[in-house]
Amino acid sequence: MKKLLVGVLAAGAVASGVLVCGAPALANEIDLSTWTCKQFQTASKEDISVILAWLDGYYKDEDDPPVIDTDLLVGNAKKLGQYCAQHPELGLITATDKLFKPPD
Repeated sequence: MKKLLVGVLAAGAVASGVLVCGAPALANEIDLSTWTCKQFQTASKEDISVILAWLDGYYKDEDDPPVIDTDLLVGNAKKLGQYCAQHPELGLITATDKLFKPPD
């Protein structure tokens, strides 16, 4: 369990491109349909971790086993961080669909 938490937090730090000092509170509500890549990258480490975990589940197939692959999660966090750095005004879900949505 500690490895999972460390992996999610590391993924958040990697995706944001910076480590945030201190412990800011989590947002009460995160409406990803309105977030831009820039908002994602400037969010707190905790919010980024929650978002990355949610995205991991969102893009899994319905029949996928309930397993979190921390290596894949960190890799996807890096991809998203790099993509968002290049496209800061793009909607976050638009960006993640381009990167993680399986082909139809």
